[in-house]
Amino acid sequence: MTAFLVGWRCMFFSCSLLSCVCGVFCCCFFVLFCFVFCFCRNINQVKAGNETRISEFLLLGFSEKQELQPFLFGLFLSMHLVTVLGNLLIILATISDSHLHTPMYFFLSNLSFVDICFASTTVPKMLVNIQTQSKVITYAGCITQMCFFVLFIVLDSLLLTVMAYDRFVAICHPLHYTVIMNPQLCGLLILMSWITSVLNSMLQSLMTLQLSFCADLEIPHFFCELNEMIHLACSDTFVNNMVMYFAAVLLDGGPLIGILYSYCRIVSSICAISSSQGKYKAFSTCASHLLVVSIFYGTGLGVYLSSTMTQNSHSTTVTSVMYTVVTPMLNPFIYSLRNKDIKGALTQFFRGKQ
Repeated sequence: MTAFLVGWRCMFFSCSLLSCVCGVFCCCFFVLFCFVFCFCRNINQVKAGNETRISEFLLLGFSEKQELQPFLFGLFLSMHLVTVLGNLLIILATISDSHLHTPMYFFLSNLSFVDICFASTTVPKMLVNIQTQSKVITYAGCITQMCFFVLFIVLDSLLLTVMAYDRFVAICHPLHYTVIMNPQLCGLLILMSWITSVLNSMLQSLMTLQLSFCADLEIPHFFCELNEMIHLACSDTFVNNMVMYFAAVLLDGGPLIGILYSYCRIVSSICAISSSQGKYKAFSTCASHLLVVSIFYGTGLGVYLSSTMTQNSHSTTVTSVMYTVVTPMLNPFIYSLRNKDIKGALTQFFRGKQ
């Protein structure tokens, strides 16, 4: 056990640094990729289906009422600041306290980093549009935003699956936990999650760049969402829809099945524990993760059902706020309010700064 902790303390900083470098590299690569590709296609001269030329889209957002704009700006600015600050505190706590250099908190810090990126993909542009009273987003900006949104939402799903596997090993195979969840495997799981998300996002972006668009360029959303982009296209979108749905089933449904299987095994293992105190202790280690998974997939399912059962784009937009803005904001509170280790690490961190 001591060797395991020492190994993790040595590997934690390098793995955390690797994850951050990997994220920054992928983000920079995506920006370069989108702009180079758009430059090669001369996107400012893209022909629409009716022979007009387009270079921008209109994000309709939430409301046309001017009196609501200051309220919406203040609301989403405060939510975004809470999201960034809360997740940064989680990262600082896990890095600063050597007792948190374990697989569970390593994955949690990566999830916090992805949540910051996920929220920052959509909210800043929305705030700029509200403040400037403009709904315009350039073609390149729209494609880039869509790239990052697809990247981070899939990465979020994969990280939640990895965390479920970690809890499964910790509860169902506690004696082999230190052997199975070694630093090399944890780093590999994070790296494979990044690679899978990047490849999927590149594929979706390349296929969207092949579409031509009509004169109606209004997106009934507050960000450039893949499905909305495909619906606006004038060209044949059969292949795009097939790839999008296949990726959704594989990269969203697959992880969900893995999470459900992990928790089925976890519940059966907890039920086999004789003492009530042991059951409570085992369940408390995965309760926060289970709540985050429920919110993430529950709101995603709500968005899908609202878009299929009603033609009201406003209700779909409001529902989308839950998993694009609210969920990343709630995660730090869910993981820290009842977690003595996180609260203790944060207290020690701030006391050390005084």
